[in-house]
Amino acid sequence: MTGARQLRTLLQRPDLLVAPGVYDGLSTIIVQQAGFEAVYASGGAIARSSGVPDLGLLSATEMASRIAEIVEAAAVPVIADADTGYGNPLNVARTVAQLERIGVAALHLEDQVTPKRCGHYDTKSLISPAEMSAKIRAAVDARADDDLLVIARTDAIAVEGFDAALARARAYADAGADMLFVEAPQSLEQIRQIAQRLDQSLLINMFAGGKTPLMSAAELAELGYRLMIVPSDLQRAAISAMRKAADTLRSDGSTAAITGELATFTERDQLIGLPSYQELEQRYAT
Repeated sequence: MTGARQLRTLLQRPDLLVAPGVYDGLSTIIVQQAGFEAVYASGGAIARSSGVPDLGLLSATEMASRIAEIVEAAAVPVIADADTGYGNPLNVARTVAQLERIGVAALHLEDQVTPKRCGHYDTKSLISPAEMSAKIRAAVDARADDDLLVIARTDAIAVEGFDAALARARAYADAGADMLFVEAPQSLEQIRQIAQRLDQSLLINMFAGGKTPLMSAAELAELGYRLMIVPSDLQRAAISAMRKAADTLRSDGSTAAITGELATFTERDQLIGLPSYQELEQRYAT
């Protein structure tokens, strides 16, 4: 079963599918071992792991390279952040074809002007609904496998208002999007209204500290949402843990004081499958 078909099967269940944000092979493995059935290749997390903010600074090639690393490490479907598609409908078609060859199960495209910025930052700019609809049509036409989910994201709430965002979402559904992603609702009532007023399958972005109030997976499932991404929580946890380790090493000259908080040498190597590589090495030893 392809990742795209597997994802569609998972989305048919009554409960909400939760996909934590990952940004490299290691974070992907950690999420899988925690028992999650899908991962989200977060553009923002990938950018920050490269040392730059989520302002559309990484190229399509840089993003594709990291997403390929994530897919290689994943035994579950990968939902990819394709940003704006990196240009016009021709660029979108090329981006979709490239990501599909890499092996993603789904991707989302957004209606911001290129270069984009994090959906929870201020001062965003949008392309027209007609231009975005053309990008969605190009994405749908470019996929070789109809199971690949094309997800349309609109950032219009902060720019044009809530009703305009819903109108854009409907237009993108008419253009062929399989799932809708209305980014950054600003109240619980807006979250409810999105679910009530849009008929298409819905994705929602949930993380602490953004513009959107938090709701539980169970509450969102009851409203009718099908997929929840949590883009940055794992990376923020890693930042906090690495900062503590670095500060301890700097102040004490060792990390002995936090030894119990570190993965052991053996745990680290087992996590990334060292024993299986060693077995292969022995098999082919001369």
